[in-house]
Order: sequence, then C-alpha cells, then structure tokens
Amino acid sequence: MLDEMVFRSDDVPVADRFDYWAELLGRTHAPMELRSDYADDFRASQRVLDLGAVTAWRAVFQPVVFRRTPKLIRQSDPETYHLCLVVRGTGSCVWRHRETQYKPHDLFINSSTLPNDVHSTGDPVTTVALDIPKALMPLPRDVTRRIVGVPVSTREGMGALLARFLTQLSADPAAYQPSDGPRLGTVLTDLVGALFAHLLEAGDCLPPETHRRTLTLRIQAFIREHLHDPQLTPTSIAAAHHISTSYLHRLFRDEDATVAEWIRHRRLAAARRDLTDPALHATPIQAIAARWGFPRATDFSRAYRAAYGATPKDHRHQALNRHK
Repeated sequence: MLDEMVFRSDDVPVADRFDYWAELLGRTHAPMELRSDYADDFRASQRVLDLGAVTAWRAVFQPVVFRRTPKLIRQSDPETYHLCLVVRGTGSCVWRHRETQYKPHDLFINSSTLPNDVHSTGDPVTTVALDIPKALMPLPRDVTRRIVGVPVSTREGMGALLARFLTQLSADPAAYQPSDGPRLGTVLTDLVGALFAHLLEAGDCLPPETHRRTLTLRIQAFIREHLHDPQLTPTSIAAAHHISTSYLHRLFRDEDATVAEWIRHRRLAAARRDLTDPALHATPIQAIAARWGFPRATDFSRAYRAAYGATPKDHRHQALNRHK
C-alpha cells in the first residue's frame, strides 16, 4: 500500500474536530482560515497519499469557507499548484483577478501564492485533489494567473485523463507499493504539465513568452515519456516538435541545464529510483541502465558516479541494506 495519512473526525473529540482538521490542512496543503456553520460538531475524513514530491488526497467534509490571506502567504508558502476535482457538492472561489463557480466533474486549479476565498456547499462535499511543487512546473507569475481559476471540465480531453488517473489512484491505494509513489507522482506531474500546456495554447492572443513556456512544458513532458529511448537526442526532439535544434537549445536556456543535461539528469534519477527499489533487487544493473536509455554499461557507471558520488552497484547495496 502507498504511504498514507488518514484522518477521520470520529476519532477526535467533538470539541476538537474542526480545529484539528484546520491544522491538518495547514500541514498537508497550506495554512488557511476556516469557517463553517458545522464547526461545533464537524464531520470530515481525509486520506493523504505520499507520492514523492507530489501529494494526492481524497476528502469528504461538511460545508466550509477556506480563506488564504496575504498575511498567511507571507508567513508560509509551500509554493504549490493545487488541483481539485469536485466529485460531490458545489463551490466558488474568488481571487483578485477572477471569480469562478464549480460543480461536480469540474477541476479547480489554484496556487498557494495567490490570496483567495473558497466557498464549498453540499452535505457532504467530496473532492479528490493533488498538490504539485511549482519547481516541477515553473511558470512566470502572469502565466500562473492565466491558469488559476480557469474552469476545466473532466468529461473530456486532458481534464478527463487527469481526473480518471487521480480518481482511480485515490480509490485503490492498496493496489500499489510504497516504492510506486514517486513513479505515480511523476505520471501526475506529466499529466498536469500537459493540461497546463493545453490550457495555455487554448488562450487567445498569448504573448510570445507564454507560447515559449507552453512549448517548453510540452517538450519536457515528451522527454519524460521517451527517457527509455536511447535515440532521444536534441535533434530528434526538435524534429518531433517541428522546430530547429537551435531554437530548442534557446528554450532551455532558462532551465539551468542544456537539453542533453536535462535528459541525462532525469534518466539518472529514474535509474537511481529503480536501483534503490527493494522490489527490483534481482533486476540486473545493466537492465535498469538500458531501460532508461544507457545501452553502454561504462557510460552509465561513469555518469552515475559523477552525479551521485558512488557506483550504481555500491549505491544499490547501501540502499538495500537500509531496507533490511
């Protein structure tokens, strides 16, 4: 089963339920002010799944007003995007730049950095959500505002892909091992990146910088999907996106790594994850290397040592011994 934290209001004394849940949300999402007409005997449950850098959770609760104020943002900002699928109930959110209404099958996109008021109605309200660090999907501030608050239907298209994956994951976490968590987080990151790119491309009269950032997100998702291909090169990536290789390199100037370095870093991280996975202890090191685009053992060993300061064999031995 995936690593998880479960909260049920019935496990807490009646007088403490609402405050306890507010504190829990502050730790698992971001500090907020909460108000509810049901605070005296609040009913809620929440299951939080650890997916590496990404957190997914399912919550059932009575109507609440969530408020993220400028003061709270100054005090604590996890710098995350919050995506929430409305399963049951309705709601609305007010930002300085937009007000949006939500109903079942809508996807709600928010940012921990922007002040907002969220009003939920329905008894109970049911949501499935995820929080993803902005560092995994850096966007300029003005671009973030274009995405936050845009209503997304999950009945079709990119919204449906993300919603189906998130719903299935939250409904049956017992089907996965704890070591699957980071892999599932990577899949969700790719789906969110694809959704953001889709939303930005659908916008009218976007400035050139936004188009460039959207293209970069799409290319990064393409790279993650094809890390296993040893023929993944700047030339093949540029061809797949109908741009020149020189323009591809210009897109990555803001990524603190060249295209080739960006590919190598993610291949090495994927190989490291597999090497330290107890479930894969019998898989030969070279098989793992080849799976992530390193057909030559010497190239893999050299790159791995340069990145992590140890050979793949030594690193695997140390990690597996810690699990014993």
